[in-house]
Amino acid sequence: YNMDNSGKEKEALALIAEADKKRKCSRGFGILFGGSSRKYEEACDMYVRAGNMFKMAKNWSAAGSAFSQAAQLHLQMDNKLDGAINFLDAGNAFKKVDPQGIDITIGRFTIAAKHHISIAEIYESELLDVNKAISHYEQAADYYKGEESTSAANKCLLKVATYAAQLEQYQKAIDIYEQIGTYAMDSVLLKYGAKDHFFKAALCHFCVDMLNARLSVQRYEEMFPAFSDARECKLVKKLLDAYEEQDVDGFTNAVKDFDTISRLDQWNTTMLLRIKKQIQDEESDLR
Repeated sequence: YNMDNSGKEKEALALIAEADKKRKCSRGFGILFGGSSRKYEEACDMYVRAGNMFKMAKNWSAAGSAFSQAAQLHLQMDNKLDGAINFLDAGNAFKKVDPQGIDITIGRFTIAAKHHISIAEIYESELLDVNKAISHYEQAADYYKGEESTSAANKCLLKVATYAAQLEQYQKAIDIYEQIGTYAMDSVLLKYGAKDHFFKAALCHFCVDMLNARLSVQRYEEMFPAFSDARECKLVKKLLDAYEEQDVDGFTNAVKDFDTISRLDQWNTTMLLRIKKQIQDEESDLR
């Protein structure tokens, strides 16, 4: 068995040496004649094959660095998705490294989290697959929680909530906004931002059910009395009244007044338009 493993490692090392060579010689002439990218492709394949051989030989840290090499080359060639996949393979290999054997375990969850974030960003901006982006941000958040990095985890979760609400997965978004709002209100540094999280949670409630939105605003005020004085809280209350009175103009004016002092971002605007449309639909139903 050991013979077999050392054979695989030898083969893997030979592949890496060969890949390094291709990488170096393609830096010179190749670029002029377009041969460079083919050499890079071949080098990437070799790094990946080496990584898989190291994996079979259970040499996890060598596997991780072989996959990382492939990832970096792919990114140089602008193959973002291939690069991200190699990074994930690298992260998975590094996670299997024996904790005693190497100090990478400190922060290895952070490495894995960052890989998931880079994949999520590719799904957001290049491949426009929001569901996949959500699931990678969730995985990144889990890894950060494993490192007790709450603020890094929360950043990822806010991305999840933003997209979940856009996809009308309101309950998922509400849970996150309430959880992060509660975390923020107990922190001296983050207290000021808590109102934004509760505001967003209230808008999500509003999209589902007006009565629930009223109750949730009362709950946020009890939990976090400073919310009562916030313009965001006053806005939601005005909007709830306008909604009850089926007053589209009142609704629009309340939003306009708020927006002249502090700009509403794209997400808030989208949610407010959805709520306004509900009033308009109900109005036309009554006619």
